[in-house]
Amino acid sequence: MIGKLKGLIDSTSEDFVILDVGGVGYQVHCSARTLQALPSPGEAATLSIETYVREDQIKLFGFRSDVEREWFRLLQTVQGVGAKVALAVLGTLPPADLANAIALRDKAAVARTPGVGPKVAERIVTELKDKAPAFANVDPGAVRLSGAIEESRAPQPVADAISALINLGYGQPQAAAAIAAASRAAGDKAETAQLIRLGLKELAK
Repeated sequence: MIGKLKGLIDSTSEDFVILDVGGVGYQVHCSARTLQALPSPGEAATLSIETYVREDQIKLFGFRSDVEREWFRLLQTVQGVGAKVALAVLGTLPPADLANAIALRDKAAVARTPGVGPKVAERIVTELKDKAPAFANVDPGAVRLSGAIEESRAPQPVADAISALINLGYGQPQAAAAIAAASRAAGDKAETAQLIRLGLKELAK
């Protein structure tokens, strides 16, 4: 199995690159984001590789990092997500943003991927929610709070405060992070209005 290729960029197409490794041109399928980040033809590049072997073909998928390749594998553990959809997701969201979106239950961010509807986005967020925090760089409190809201376990003042910030135009991840910080500062018995006030201060920092 091929795990990594290092060579010269020969040419690029809409969804793959030809990588010249010692005179052999490997066709490597990549996300749009990875293709855009590759150097010009004739320049050196290194790609982490996922090798698919089928009865009638061998297909190579290339990634800028091992973490991106790991997400490619993880995404395909979700029902209804194959290689094409996984690449599309990674073309829309870099690994760190994808991890944050899943950790914070931000289905809308995942659904921005072309070809990924609300149902598939929900499955991705739901089925990978326990794995994403290991890759995420967001406040663990915000992750827990987003999970509690998703499962209707959050205290009512907290849920109402997040809803209020969302109604003001903030994204769900931003609102959850701000109210998580506000809740820590104000304590468990804080009222909705106090949480909103502290949350807005957090967002203004």
